[in-house]
Amino acid sequence: MNSKKLRAWETVSRKTILDHGKFLKVENHVVKLPDGLILPDWPWLIIPSAAIVLAVTKDEQFLCFRQTKYAVQGTSLAPVGGMLEPNEAPLEAAKRELLEEMGYVSEDWVNLGSHLLDPNRGIATMHLFLALNARKVAEPNSDDLEDQELVVLSRSEIEKALSAGEFKVLSWSAVVAMALNHLYLSEQQSLAKARITMDSDGESVRVSRENHENSI
Repeated sequence: MNSKKLRAWETVSRKTILDHGKFLKVENHVVKLPDGLILPDWPWLIIPSAAIVLAVTKDEQFLCFRQTKYAVQGTSLAPVGGMLEPNEAPLEAAKRELLEEMGYVSEDWVNLGSHLLDPNRGIATMHLFLALNARKVAEPNSDDLEDQELVVLSRSEIEKALSAGEFKVLSWSAVVAMALNHLYLSEQQSLAKARITMDSDGESVRVSRENHENSI
C-alpha cells in the first residue's frame, strides 16, 4: 500500500514570554505550515520531562503510592516517578526515583517508551518503565511535599484499581496499563514456547517408539 507523504510544520522562530524557573516556561512560536501559511502566535509550553516507574517484586506484588496532588481531587494511586535532572538519562532517573522514593532497586528493566504529553504544545516527555523483581535495600529518602503512603497491590487488585480509575493522572494510568499488557504478552509467549516444547517432546517419543518397533 502506498502511503501519502505527510508534511511537517516548520518553526520559524521562538521567543520566551514567561520564565517561571525550572518548573514552567512558556514560549511563542512563529510556525510555517506546509502550504506557506504563517501562524505568528503558536503557544508552546515547557515543563521538565519525567521518568515514571511501575515496580513489581519477584512474588508479583506491585508497588504504588496512595497520595495527594495539588491538581488531583481527593487521593490517587500512583506509580513512583519524578523529573529528570539536567543531562540525566531517563533510565538513570527511573532507578534513582525508585531507590529514593521507595527504597527499592531492580536489575531487570523494561522500557515502555517515551511519550509526549501534548502533540501540539509539547509540554514534556514522559519516559515509562516497568521494574521487574524489585527488592528493598533501604528506607525511602523522599523529598516530596505531598502526603503519601506506600501500598502493595496484587495483580488482581492493581487491575481492578486501573479499571476503576484510581490512577487519576494520564501518565500513571498509561504506565500501569502498558506494564500489565507487557506482563500478559510475556506470559502468553512463555505458554506458547512451553506448548511447542511439549509437542516436540511428544513427537520425539512417538518417533522413538516407531523406530524401536521397526527395529524389532
